[in-house]
Amino acid sequence: MKTTETPAPLPAESGSGIPVTKVDLPAGKRPKRREKEGNVLNVFSHGILVIWAVMVVLPLLWAVMTSFKDDSSIFGSPWSLPDTLHFDNWSRAWTQANMSDYFLNTVLVVGGSLVGTLVLGSMAAYVLARFDFPGNRFIYYLFVGGMSFPIMLALVPLFYVVNNMGLLNSIHGLILVYIAYSLPFTVFFLTAFFRTLPTSVAEAAFVDGASHSRTFFQIMVPMAKPGLISVGIFNFLGQWNQYMLPTVLNTDPDKHVLTQGLVQLAVSQGYKGDWSGLFAGLVMAMLPVLAAYVVFQRQVVQGLTAGALK
Repeated sequence: MKTTETPAPLPAESGSGIPVTKVDLPAGKRPKRREKEGNVLNVFSHGILVIWAVMVVLPLLWAVMTSFKDDSSIFGSPWSLPDTLHFDNWSRAWTQANMSDYFLNTVLVVGGSLVGTLVLGSMAAYVLARFDFPGNRFIYYLFVGGMSFPIMLALVPLFYVVNNMGLLNSIHGLILVYIAYSLPFTVFFLTAFFRTLPTSVAEAAFVDGASHSRTFFQIMVPMAKPGLISVGIFNFLGQWNQYMLPTVLNTDPDKHVLTQGLVQLAVSQGYKGDWSGLFAGLVMAMLPVLAAYVVFQRQVVQGLTAGALK
């Protein structure tokens, strides 16, 4: 008579009289299933990313390619490569369409507002993140609430305020408005970033006799460089592409910024039929934004992930 061997019972847990038997699962069953699910997820996610990249990159490449064509080639063979590179489209848009003046005005406005936004926003964010005082949270939530306020509701009173201050149709007036428009997001972003920075370095500087201003500019600002670059890129994109505010507050044709110039160029070149010059002006306005992101993309990623990694 044959007897079947049963697995030996494992020692029972304390307080339990039930023996526990060890059951062996098929080797490699669960890891293979998880590996298969992971592969399917990776293929799906990579496919979505490829589709999204094609949707974003193809229109940009088509615009650059079209800027080197003549008008007959644009309408005759819009998807083919240009037979010859017509660099005169760029020179015509730069000189005859006044894109050089619009570009200079935009650089002055965006450059001044970007520096002012980063300096004032970083100082306010540092104080709100590092110091406890009555009204700290109230001031912080005022900045946060400013992000939810639609700028369209403030256009009419903003026009009268800027006009009463004598800043209408001026470069410095537009700079101040851009700074006020960008400060809420800048303070919100940098406040969270300054909270992730270690306090031991600043405390050591205070012990050595450094003032608050010296500690901020020589110690905290270099440590917050990834966050400053990240929020600077976002502000640069928003201010460079801003159209509504300059349209309302900057009606002088000699002081138009690039977005206003592109609209004027689209209207004038559309009537003239100079579509090649229009695409050349469009690429001119697009290149600084792409160049800024390509140069600082690593710092942008570091600034966005710094809070999650610490």
